[in-house]
Amino acid sequence: MMRWTMPAAMLLLAACGGTEDKAPAAPENKAAAPRAAAELVAPADDEDAMARWQEDRGYEPDPSEPPLKRAEPGIGIGDKAIPAAIRGRWALDPADCPKRPGTDLTALVIDAANLRFHESHGELARIRERDASRIVADYKFSGEGMAWDRLMVLDAQDDGKTLIRRDYGEGAAGEGAAAGPMRYTRCA
Repeated sequence: MMRWTMPAAMLLLAACGGTEDKAPAAPENKAAAPRAAAELVAPADDEDAMARWQEDRGYEPDPSEPPLKRAEPGIGIGDKAIPAAIRGRWALDPADCPKRPGTDLTALVIDAANLRFHESHGELARIRERDASRIVADYKFSGEGMAWDRLMVLDAQDDGKTLIRRDYGEGAAGEGAAAGPMRYTRCA
């Protein structure tokens, strides 16, 4: 299996908004999301962790379900919220966990209805599938002067220590394609 790594300098350059890395705005004022600040990192040489990581429970999006104009009623409450097992602070790079907000470039903070990244914010708009440790949902994102919709799978694994994220849709990995899974570590 090929391992992807990203030198710290490239990570900082990407996070600081280098324009070469961003997709151009789509027609009708809909822009593709900026690329993530970090590349996919495979687990260390731990066969069990690798098996769990590869077990990513992806999703086959229904192309007939267009993005919502606004969030569904009741979103963020009860069974229309992001599961408690997924909420918290996560990082692609565990070294970002102890950093203070604003300097934690790979951190992701999740509450009942929001995803907060270093330079963007996603609001839960529609839940397609949900169980105690997994959600497939549509989010309305904004950041860096752009707005976009994204279908995302968030799957807590390894007794809540690992979060597997998979993005779908425009800007995820080319037109309509699914991006590879991203593996986050729960921050203390």
